Amino acid sequence: MSSGLAAIVNHQVRLAARPVGLPTAADWQFTEAPVAEPGVGGVVVKVLAISLDPAMRGWMNEGKSYIPPVGLGEVMRAGGVGAVVASSHPDFAVGDPVTGGTGVQEYWSATGEQLKRSGLAKIDLRLGSLTQWLNVLGMPGMTGYFGLIDIGLPKAGETVVVSGAAGAVGQTVGQLAKIKGCRVVGIAGGGAKCEWVVGELGFDACIDYKATAPPPSPAGAATWDAVREGLKQHCPAGVDIYFDNVGGEILDTVLTRINRGARIVICGAISQYNNTRAVQGPKNYLALLVNRARMEGLVVFDYAERYPQAVAELAAYLKDGRMKSREDVVEGGVAAFPATLTKLFTGENFGKLVLKIAA
Repeated sequence: MSSGLAAIVNHQVRLAARPVGLPTAADWQFTEAPVAEPGVGGVVVKVLAISLDPAMRGWMNEGKSYIPPVGLGEVMRAGGVGAVVASSHPDFAVGDPVTGGTGVQEYWSATGEQLKRSGLAKIDLRLGSLTQWLNVLGMPGMTGYFGLIDIGLPKAGETVVVSGAAGAVGQTVGQLAKIKGCRVVGIAGGGAKCEWVVGELGFDACIDYKATAPPPSPAGAATWDAVREGLKQHCPAGVDIYFDNVGGEILDTVLTRINRGARIVICGAISQYNNTRAVQGPKNYLALLVNRARMEGLVVFDYAERYPQAVAELAAYLKDGRMKSREDVVEGGVAAFPATLTKLFTGENFGKLVLKIAA
């Protein structure tokens, strides 16, 4: 089979070094290669957009984790959406819109064997746009759905707190918790994000963790803590479910407010990912004992067989207007990947961070 693919130059981003702290330009290598033919049972996908996720930082580190690290010299791992441009697989036709682990490159070629392990799936653009398939209908949405429903076990009337509330996972968690009848308090960085979370997404309140002591500054303003004060104000009856995306001091502060039988969902710890020192663990963990509470980690890949269930439910909420989906789409192709990834860790992104690779 020959389709002229080898004449196309595929631009790729590879991991050149294991980052220490925040990734820098020196950690990446830009390469070019001809597009490989799919082979028997394989496909070639033109990548249109990729998802940038905090989990990427962990994938760059050597050591045991829930998924093998990206190897030095390998194309950087990333979920993406695209269109099939060549196929010798009966389930995929040229032109099919798809999602899967495309990596940070312009074309993804997979043999039949690689396809079995890739999780490549056709997507229905009647249910949501390409970028929504990287957000509410993609891995962030699956993470929020199963983390809240299976681990958080929400009951109507309970108080749910979610950090990173304006991010990809947080926006799904908060809206889904409202649909399930909960009171929802977000934590986000900056007034604009908090206003959007309340005004557009319908959270009951949002705490700006970057806020400073209001004037006139009270005595001891140096010890004033925006999250602690916000939780006192907005969660007077305590916290039943905490969906944690940030870790560190915010996790410790929320632990001081949990109720008996509370559930803490450990989804991520973005405040710790670029540490050059040891990760800060929870100092207030004895609150779990006192309150007979539970803290449980979440890895979304464990729920892969049930993704269709979550997609069907979330797509229905998108269609009837009960759920909204905001993406922060950056132009620039693969060349813009290193700088765009940094936005995740500085809090510059507003919504799900997506890098557009091609039209």
